Amino acid sequence: MITHIVLFKLHDSSPANVAATREKLESMRGKIPQLRHLEVGVDVIRSERSADLALVTKFDSLEDLQAYQVHPYHAGEVVPHMKSVSMQTVAADYVSA
Repeated sequence: MITHIVLFKLHDSSPANVAATREKLESMRGKIPQLRHLEVGVDVIRSERSADLALVTKFDSLEDLQAYQVHPYHAGEVVPHMKSVSMQTVAADYVSA
């Protein structure tokens, strides 16, 4: 299994914008067949170094992660939105149990 984690620091971290952005990430649920697990978390600490949102996704294989990256809904809807609202994005991908 491959775990893909992305942390987002938003330009506007108001509760309304964080909630709307969380909804956009969660809208991938059921639309991308390779996506085995999707979790979106909102930061509760809100320190200077905190990201505003964390996206945790899981895939059966690296090939499935790569297919997700170019899936029309992810690449055409979610990625452009996240680029428009994020000032910083950091990702990590690793083999998990």
